[in-house]
Amino acid sequence: MAEQGNTVRRSEQKNPAGRTKFIFITGGVLSSLGKGLAAASIGALLESRGLKVTLQKLDPYINVDPGTMNPFQHGEVFVLDDGAETDLDLGHYERYTSARLTQRNNFTTGRIYYSVITKERRGDYLGGTVQVIPHITDEIKRNILAISDDADVAIIEIGGTVGDIEGLPFLEAIRQLKTDLGRENSLYIHLTLVPYIKTSEELKTKPTQHSVMKLREIGIQPDILICRTDQFLPPEIKAKIALFCNVDQDAVITAKDVESIYEVPLFFHQEGLDDKIVQMLNIWTRSPHLEKWQEIVYAIKNPRGAVDIAIVGKYVNLKDSYKSLNEALIHGGIANRCKVNLHYVDSEAVQKDGVEPFLQGADGVLIPGGFGERGIEGKIMAVKFAREMRVPFLGICLGMQLAVVEFARHVCGLEGANSSEFNAGTAHPVIALLPDQQTIVDKGGTMRLGAYPAVLQDESLANQAYQEKQISERHRHRYEVNNNYRELLAEKGFIFSGLSPDGRLVEILELGDHPWFLGCQFHPELKSRPHTPHPLFREFIHAALKEKRKKRRKNV
Repeated sequence: MAEQGNTVRRSEQKNPAGRTKFIFITGGVLSSLGKGLAAASIGALLESRGLKVTLQKLDPYINVDPGTMNPFQHGEVFVLDDGAETDLDLGHYERYTSARLTQRNNFTTGRIYYSVITKERRGDYLGGTVQVIPHITDEIKRNILAISDDADVAIIEIGGTVGDIEGLPFLEAIRQLKTDLGRENSLYIHLTLVPYIKTSEELKTKPTQHSVMKLREIGIQPDILICRTDQFLPPEIKAKIALFCNVDQDAVITAKDVESIYEVPLFFHQEGLDDKIVQMLNIWTRSPHLEKWQEIVYAIKNPRGAVDIAIVGKYVNLKDSYKSLNEALIHGGIANRCKVNLHYVDSEAVQKDGVEPFLQGADGVLIPGGFGERGIEGKIMAVKFAREMRVPFLGICLGMQLAVVEFARHVCGLEGANSSEFNAGTAHPVIALLPDQQTIVDKGGTMRLGAYPAVLQDESLANQAYQEKQISERHRHRYEVNNNYRELLAEKGFIFSGLSPDGRLVEILELGDHPWFLGCQFHPELKSRPHTPHPLFREFIHAALKEKRKKRRKNV
């Protein structure tokens, strides 16, 4: 595509969303092919060309949001600055682009129906019969068009798989939008699978053909196909897919398995995806600037050291439960030119078999957030190990709270100290609900959610990491450090280095006589980016690397 400096020229064709172009991404064959990563990578490529992008995820499940869903079923809940509990794909969107998202960037079937039913009860439909078409589809379309604002391109990902009954209203809505917006203002991209059958040594295109056939039955003809596979598709396979799926051959894009997910934008560019998109949407842009992605991939593939980090949690059997956390640790490694080996440790196994078999040899210990009593004592054992063995420690949300419980029991001498979340009758509720939280009944959306400020103590670990006096971080929790115990905890060595501006809430605590021991009430992983690693993860990995080198010199 010809370079136009930093200017962007668009088609003069009018559409209901003004100048915004729309890309609709669907998936076929099976779930977990990587629609979210594909959407985020497309956003990254378009931003590299000077375009402003926004993204939206439409999920077909009936839950109003994923806030009350089991992490084993749905993966992590990604929290935004405005407190919205959203799908984990929004984490990909924010990590890959500069878009800052809000509640309106993630809609579920539950939210759509809730809105329509509320309008019906209010009498907005003037007694008319409320139906899927036009009322549900119109509500979906309204929410899609509402995110355009001043974005050049809006990327809309439809959750689920083509053929699922739950997703039909969303697919019908985007089918209608093609006509509403105009051909040059909208684009369908379909992500599908091209498996390699080892026994016959063949790439099979039939799953892709059937997936596209199902989409066309609904009335949607994809413009571009992204084919997930473990090898580059040869020209003859691309030609076959193009012929049977009625797309241009250069619109058949290989989505090859990669070592690092941050290679995906580079591979897509190599396949010509961004060129094809701007051509089909009739957008003129500058040439892509992909240097930062090349630098990130180079740093990941060429580390100068390595550390082993033990993540002690209870959702370790599904890695998507800690997706943002995993990525933030990798970002910390990028900042230190260091490979981060992640070791997932089941806290129930620690509770049963002891801490040494799992944490001996770890360069750092991390306790992530979570809910519920299961595995709690195993996490407390891991905190004690990190504190006594002087292993760099990072406790996040519940991890910080359990650091308080462990310290209260074993250093302050408060026998049986606990969080009132796990033992309502404990004699020492060092973690508890605030007085104004005592009447909570509903679980959904009732926590301290979203961005809250904190003031940092001068020359603390936190202050050295952030290099700022005041910060803002995202929260997702109900329980807080009990202020009645703060004085005793401080006397015994805890440093409350981050507090809410009114001093009422503990946001960060540290242990002075330790190489690096820090707990935070918020979730720093939610704001970490590959090109701007979060300060706490950067410093945690730095401390782990430093202590590992110290031990190595000591043993020589």
